[in-house]
Amino acid sequence: MPDKTYDVLVVGSVNADLVVRVDRRPAAGETVLGSDLATYPGGKGANQAVAAARLGGRVAFLGRAGTDGQGVFLRDALREDGVDIAHLLTTPGPSGVALITVDPDGDNSIIVSPGANGRITEDDVTAARPLIADASVVSLQLEIPLEAVLAAALAADDAGARVVVNLSPPTEVPDELLALCDPLVVNEHEAAFLGASDPAGLLARGPRSVVITKGADGAVVADETGVTEVPSPRVEAVDTTGAGDAFTGALAWRLSQGDDLAEAARFAARVGAAAVRVAGAQSSFPRLGDLEDV
Repeated sequence: MPDKTYDVLVVGSVNADLVVRVDRRPAAGETVLGSDLATYPGGKGANQAVAAARLGGRVAFLGRAGTDGQGVFLRDALREDGVDIAHLLTTPGPSGVALITVDPDGDNSIIVSPGANGRITEDDVTAARPLIADASVVSLQLEIPLEAVLAAALAADDAGARVVVNLSPPTEVPDELLALCDPLVVNEHEAAFLGASDPAGLLARGPRSVVITKGADGAVVADETGVTEVPSPRVEAVDTTGAGDAFTGALAWRLSQGDDLAEAARFAARVGAAAVRVAGAQSSFPRLGDLEDV
């Protein structure tokens, strides 16, 4: 790819993750006791940005945070990990928050309150077109308004950047957006939401390439060269929060470095596996040296 200032530009969400560990999730109408509340920097967009930056990527972020204390906390966290936040805009009011419960197996359930993330607009994207044109890969998710996601994908494609779209949380998206995905990244639940459980079925929806993540079972990738199974290293999972974002951030970075899709996914699987060994989202993301035993 042409040399750009940034390897990866992430356009997406930034949230404060409020995490409680529980022995089991409550049923309807039931109260259970949990651990002390822990607060971590998160949000699918910010997570992917930090994942790529910790691996050595040159990363910028476009999004919105609030004027509350969480906004200060989230800005500081991104800055400390080397992410360029010049385009992390300020919205009066609350920042995004995710309420997360984690069970003894490390599996999580998440409720997201968008806050400032819901105020990202097409105008924000238009104003950032020079930034978009200066990135090799633009990574997108769906915790911000769909109109802004589509505008960013179109601007990235116009600028010759590769567009990575993580269809999470799953929602109906226009064919125009799917056609720009290279790759479309989904887990098995998100693939089922699109009505396909296999790569061929997803490719039929129109993306240029596809990655289906399968947790501990790795991933499967598909593009014009065929379908490739990518295994995941076996590790003891402590907390799966953010593992998919670690995978996608690593994938986007390696694609910016010229890896083909299968090579990038193999590297990303190692990063995702390393992330589940530590509690939290961004706090669990590895640096290159942390991958030596994965």
